Amino acid sequence: MNETAKIPLVTTIKERCRVCYTCVRECPAKAIRIATGQAEVMSERCIGCGNCVQVCGQRAKQVLDSTGEVARLLKESPTVAAVIAPSFPAEFSDWDHRTLTGIVRALGFTHVVEVGFGADLVAREYRKLMENEKDKHYIATTCPAIVAYVERYFPELTPALAPIVSPMVAVARALKRIHGSDLKIVFIGPCIAKKGEARGAFPEDVDEVLTFVELRHMAQERDLSRHCVVPSDFDPPYAGAGALFPISHGLLQAAEIWENLAACDVLVAGGRAGFVEAIKDFSSGSYNPRLLEVLACEGCIMGPGISNKEPLFRRRTRVSHYVRGRLNHLDYEQWRGCMEKFADLDLTRTFTPEDRRLSEPSPASLARILERMGKYVPEDELNCGACGYETCREHAIAIYRGFAENEMCLPYTIEKLRETVKSLAVSKEKLAKTQETLVQAEKLASMGQLAAGIAHELNNPLGVVLMYAHILEEQEGGKPVSEDLKMIAEQADRCKKIVSGLLHFARQNKVSRQPADLCNLVERSIKACIIPPGIQVNVEHNLEDPIADLDADQMIQVLTNLINNACASMPRGGAVTIQTVGNSSRVELRVQDTGTGIPKEHLDKIFEPFFTTKGIGKGTGLGLAITYGIVKMHSGDIRVESNTDPNFPTGSTFTVSLPRHSAYGSVVAGA
Repeated sequence: MNETAKIPLVTTIKERCRVCYTCVRECPAKAIRIATGQAEVMSERCIGCGNCVQVCGQRAKQVLDSTGEVARLLKESPTVAAVIAPSFPAEFSDWDHRTLTGIVRALGFTHVVEVGFGADLVAREYRKLMENEKDKHYIATTCPAIVAYVERYFPELTPALAPIVSPMVAVARALKRIHGSDLKIVFIGPCIAKKGEARGAFPEDVDEVLTFVELRHMAQERDLSRHCVVPSDFDPPYAGAGALFPISHGLLQAAEIWENLAACDVLVAGGRAGFVEAIKDFSSGSYNPRLLEVLACEGCIMGPGISNKEPLFRRRTRVSHYVRGRLNHLDYEQWRGCMEKFADLDLTRTFTPEDRRLSEPSPASLARILERMGKYVPEDELNCGACGYETCREHAIAIYRGFAENEMCLPYTIEKLRETVKSLAVSKEKLAKTQETLVQAEKLASMGQLAAGIAHELNNPLGVVLMYAHILEEQEGGKPVSEDLKMIAEQADRCKKIVSGLLHFARQNKVSRQPADLCNLVERSIKACIIPPGIQVNVEHNLEDPIADLDADQMIQVLTNLINNACASMPRGGAVTIQTVGNSSRVELRVQDTGTGIPKEHLDKIFEPFFTTKGIGKGTGLGLAITYGIVKMHSGDIRVESNTDPNFPTGSTFTVSLPRHSAYGSVVAGA
């Protein structure tokens, strides 16, 4: 193969590629590789059918541009012929054929000839082939994409390829016989694969290939239109029925090979799915026609090098209408003379197998790849086609070959996304709790500094006041001033308790974890509390192993604070229920009362220092703040549920959740 044939016919514009996998789905040769989220055309596998170009909604597929080379030819060569594919009426609905030839001549071409005459020559060769080789079976080779597909993916069928050149090459050889071998020839048509055919197998016959789209661009750059060119007709030799080639069955009609449906000796197929299935069945021997005419498109009128967006049958009608008009005015005697003139023209060709088939993965390898995509049983293989492959197994094979990625599987990606969202939700919840803890810790730290200052300044003078009040009370016993002194002593005692609480709150408490019996801690806590008359205390132990790593003294303080608060919330009596529950990793202490409950507007404040719902002189507002700090130093959590609606049982439940074991022997508050 000529080295220039290795130039990629189609490439991807990465900035535009959105990785929708449409090109993967529509590529019959599976020549699209998805790597690092980008679609890449593998030139060694590409057959130039152009399906990827036609289906890409983002216009991310770029066809090899030949306009520069054609401009160079027109500038440097004295004679350059343009051979125009017979599908041109399907593209140039805005120009008639005389305007088209005028524009092509205005670009600098010295000859403008219809490829339809080459199709007439080729049709005659197919008719001879069918008449002389009645025991053989052939695949038509007018479509270069089909030839490339067979050579690469069904190399064993290469001998079945009809040894006849395409109409493009036939007309090129005819023109070089007429005008000399120095004539430069540019094919203009709807086909990308023609670029590969000219560069690969026939560089001596055809110098360059333009698509109809490229011809329009060249005309626009020169500002050529039907209003500024001189219309003209095509140059001879003129086309006959070969002008029908771009329409499905056109070859058969031009060659006068009639399709006998009963004999099934001629079959026609086209389009991405149609030609692939037809060649597969031909290879398997499912049917055995003498001639299989297959086109990569649904006729050349649907080629990727056409910009006209009209539907198939409207394009077909345009070609039929043009051919009918041309045949009505065709000089058949002159046409037959031209055909006889080229009766001895060599229109044969050979083919070279280029096996691009790849090995299949072993069942074990395939199973591992499917498992990576979450497909463990056949029911997991949804075969939705979102990845661009028809089945999950085809996708897995493509991954094995390095053509695809796991992330192309939509169900797999959705499941991964669901897991990520779930993980993010858990992280968000943890972050919110951590943030809440940090806010509370900041409050506690600020209040601790304040408490330390207050305690330092007030503790000594309060002690002196208290001492002298007691002395005066003893010296003035029984006198009226005694009551006043008693009040001084009571208030000073209360101040000292507040200061003591502040000192306890502010100091650097150390948590020393040791194995402790929760049941024993509950009993000691109850004994440390003064239970008012009318309040019943219930204890429920619901854990098999009562031992947990705790600071026993501090946890007794926690329980004591909670039990005292529960009793204070039941001035008319009630019940306090203390429960212990747990598993292998965590334990919980619950203190539940049947009191008046905590209003909703207070629930967010109850752990703040100095916040209390008790009357003046009945609480410092430090008990729950100290409790919160102790629980957090144990790497635990404390939460409260409360109801104040009298239509339902009122009361509050405080739940302290603690890790049963700790990785650290002790923790220092504030460290």
